[in-house]
Amino acid sequence: MKKIFTIFGLSLLLVACGSSNKSATSNDLATSTAIETSIDLTKVTDDKAPVTINPGRFTVETVTYRLPKVVQGTYSVSDFGKYVDDFKAFDYSGNELSVTKEDTNTWTISNAKELDYITYYVNDTFDIESTGGIGGEQPFSPAGTNIEPDNYVLNLHGFIGYFDSLKNSQYKLDVTADATFKRTSALETVKSTTSADGKSITTSYFAPRYFDITDNPMMYGNLDVEEFQVGDIKIVLSVYSPNGTHSATSMRNAMETMMQAQKTYLGDINSTPRYDIYVYLSEGTAESPKGFGALEHHTSTVVVMPEAIPAAALDKSMVDVVSHEFFHIVTPLSVHSEDVHYFDYNAPTFSKHLWMYEGVTEYFATLFQVDQGLVTEEEFYNTIMGKIGTANGMNDSMSFTEMSENVLDEPYASQYYNVYQKGALIGMCIDILIREGSNGNRGILSLMKELSMKYGKNKPFDDDKIIDEIVAMTYPSLRGFFDTHVIGDTPIDYNEFFNKVGLEISEGRVTTNYIQAGGGLIVAPDQGRGVIYFNNAVTDNSFWNEQGVKPNDVIKSIDGTKVTMQTANEIFQKVFMWKPGTDVEVVLDRDGEEIVIKTTLTQAYTTGKGLMPKADATPEQKALREAWLKG
Repeated sequence: MKKIFTIFGLSLLLVACGSSNKSATSNDLATSTAIETSIDLTKVTDDKAPVTINPGRFTVETVTYRLPKVVQGTYSVSDFGKYVDDFKAFDYSGNELSVTKEDTNTWTISNAKELDYITYYVNDTFDIESTGGIGGEQPFSPAGTNIEPDNYVLNLHGFIGYFDSLKNSQYKLDVTADATFKRTSALETVKSTTSADGKSITTSYFAPRYFDITDNPMMYGNLDVEEFQVGDIKIVLSVYSPNGTHSATSMRNAMETMMQAQKTYLGDINSTPRYDIYVYLSEGTAESPKGFGALEHHTSTVVVMPEAIPAAALDKSMVDVVSHEFFHIVTPLSVHSEDVHYFDYNAPTFSKHLWMYEGVTEYFATLFQVDQGLVTEEEFYNTIMGKIGTANGMNDSMSFTEMSENVLDEPYASQYYNVYQKGALIGMCIDILIREGSNGNRGILSLMKELSMKYGKNKPFDDDKIIDEIVAMTYPSLRGFFDTHVIGDTPIDYNEFFNKVGLEISEGRVTTNYIQAGGGLIVAPDQGRGVIYFNNAVTDNSFWNEQGVKPNDVIKSIDGTKVTMQTANEIFQKVFMWKPGTDVEVVLDRDGEEIVIKTTLTQAYTTGKGLMPKADATPEQKALREAWLKG
């Protein structure tokens, strides 16, 4: 998962991402040119959607059908077969054939030469998520599915499976739904057919192979949709907000500004004519999705966020998460290994290079914002320091390539979050080394462009040779870095790299927000009294100090809204997003005395370690810093 932010144990923001074996030889050949599949959303029963699969005529006696155990980009076991009910196979006379369920995701069908079609019902995942939901220990909603009267999140890997030897067969998919629904998908539309009574429309799609089924999610229902151009890429933003709190229209400006800046930063990298952003905003009920974040696909991303989040906080979170996902058009879309290219959904193997797929992608999503002027250098430095702090709190003496290759298993699985922290920092160090070696003229973006030209989306690299290739394409200094800090298990001394660009990590006055100081929260709940109060850490926040706030002051209201245990989550999301120059009013209770603070926000500071320019930085160091940040 990409980012976690919690208050009082309540999850506020969880922004994630999350993308082997070579394809099997064909033994279970079917005679049809395309596997015909259908999902009928007009015939949902007990919150289950019916699915029909017609593979054509088989020439062997036994075939195996599977739903994915693992899908690309999640790096965890999902077991989508557990959401399938009433699986049946029929022959050409309409009689049931013998079916054996081999495991959670696998069905074997006997007398397959007589197989005409199979049927089953699919439960959605959103309304049954718990701590054991999608992705194992915690639910990861963006990989899941939704079936409700006015919204359908169709991550197709949750509905459509594959026959073992036919993953490279073409697919025809028919989706039938209410005629009033909006429907968005990047899959090629073949035709649309309206029913005789005009109440439903069946849209037919084409997918070149099973990978394209799993890689192209859809959203149907009462959606708000906006389209805009970023260069020659069409962006389609589809938003479902149950209570109309947010819309594609209200979110468009932040998305368009961010993606225009990304396209400028990427330059001539252009791997897709269309990019879809599907946003589901969770209502926060017991049946609502709980695992907030995003799942990347090659040309789209599915985002699940809380609907109650304020507009400014939503915009910021969307910029962070969607910029990360959009940068995946560089890697793994254009640069990836055989493990990704020939992904096995049932028994996957994993590349050694999550530092590239997720780490470099996260680094780009951070760096481009300062490069394009979306954030200040100080804000960029604060983000980098946050990643260093988080990475240091994890296992910093673990080989990153070893962790990547074994990411489903412990002790590695619990370290996966570090791909967005130390993985991004690895990308930063590589970038600085390349800048140093080229006198500022090249960086990691130019390296990825060169790799994209060499490989591209249809040619995977050799997992065991890519580091050697990168060193050969760049400078000898990278060899030692990879051997010591990526393949090896030695922690990185970041000051060594910051010194090259005239920066240093030092103790001093650093900026903070209005609910933290020194990395910790300055507010806390008192469960017994049912109140929220300022704790002792408030003395380390300059803004509240200047307002005369003291430890144990109870927060009664903020900007006219009463602060309770029930409202605290939403209120402090807004406080977290406060910016200097905003007028605020806060009412406190200090031992029975009401204290009113009515003021204009000034920048808050605290004491801690920060990344700061060196006073004695040389002109060469300053020039290299400028090339790094504004290259």
